[in-house]
Amino acid sequence: MQSEQEETFVPPPLEDPELNINHPYYDVARHGIIQLAGDDNSGRKVITFSCCRMPPSHQLNHTRLLEYLKYTLDQYVENDYTVVYFHYGLKSLNKPSLKWLQTAYKEFDRKYKKNLKALYVVHPTNFIKILWNIFKPLISHKFGKKITYLNYLSDLREHLKYDQLNIPQEVIRHDENLQRKQKGKLPPVVKVPPPRPPLPTQQFGVSLQYIKDKNKGELIPPVMKETVSYLKRKGLQVEGLFRRSASIQTIKDVQKLYNQGKSVNFDDYHDIHIPAVILKTFLRELPQPLLTFDCYDHILGITSVESSLRVTRCKQIIQGLPEHNYIVLKYLICFLHMVSQESIYNRMTASSLACVFGLNLIWPSKGTASLSALVPLNLFTELLIDFYTNIFNSRTVPGEILP
Repeated sequence: MQSEQEETFVPPPLEDPELNINHPYYDVARHGIIQLAGDDNSGRKVITFSCCRMPPSHQLNHTRLLEYLKYTLDQYVENDYTVVYFHYGLKSLNKPSLKWLQTAYKEFDRKYKKNLKALYVVHPTNFIKILWNIFKPLISHKFGKKITYLNYLSDLREHLKYDQLNIPQEVIRHDENLQRKQKGKLPPVVKVPPPRPPLPTQQFGVSLQYIKDKNKGELIPPVMKETVSYLKRKGLQVEGLFRRSASIQTIKDVQKLYNQGKSVNFDDYHDIHIPAVILKTFLRELPQPLLTFDCYDHILGITSVESSLRVTRCKQIIQGLPEHNYIVLKYLICFLHMVSQESIYNRMTASSLACVFGLNLIWPSKGTASLSALVPLNLFTELLIDFYTNIFNSRTVPGEILP
């Protein structure tokens, strides 16, 4: 077995300014072992688990760690999701017992396993192989197929948005050491070509203003108008709308068609989740979030506002948006409100939709939103959807249209 370093070991504190001392799992959450890391290439939420952040066993209640992991996953298990497990840093000092691991696997029942679409194990060691042999009788063939072992961080790039991952520095240094040892040198640097200027017909990865200027002043981007229109006609009563992922290749193909200014007929794909993923992808690839970076800190403050005043506060924040952002947001939220009105069929309440759309509407200008920031971000989004009429009725902009 590879040496699981024995040196005295204290993980560096991970300062999360948004983590409240009243968090129900503050004792575990403060270590930053579990993090939310944006979405993967299929639009699925990504959760990371970093062993190097686990303090020695006598300083961490592993039962609480398991409860916190379930508490975190409970917010996402109804949607397709991905887990990245950074194995480096698991040592005899902080390693949970085999009995605990067995209990953990049993506690993660079908509810957690069904929508877990991928589990990436980064920097696996012999310890992982031994564990696999011990647990093999318990692990179903179907679940086993979801696990991918990755020897280097660079292997993650083809599956995930690497820059959103918040990888611990210790893991990055370990990866660099592994790369050096491989053939005694670092792999050749791959030259990245300079970014191409966007096409005149580009829709993804360009600003709302760019799209408007290239589309005869149209205020609602064509990709949003077409996906919303299609989903309004054919998807309002589809169970789990916006929760499911779609084929990465199909999404890339549809994006390419839009970027080249070609027409897209969603009927050709026979999958209602494709326009849903395309809409989320469009929002996520905007250079600046629809709710703008300027609003991020204001939105984080929503939880400190008295409950009865929160809708008024939402309205104040929304009033401060640039006119174009306001028009596009109003169009989108109007549609999401319609979706929530059909929740008896589609099971997508305002709260469910907020879990999906929160981080597609707002994110920080640097890094990714921490787990503790999700509560206010999702609450704000839920209020927008639930109280759509009240929040948006006091500002009408010339030329605005609704779905």
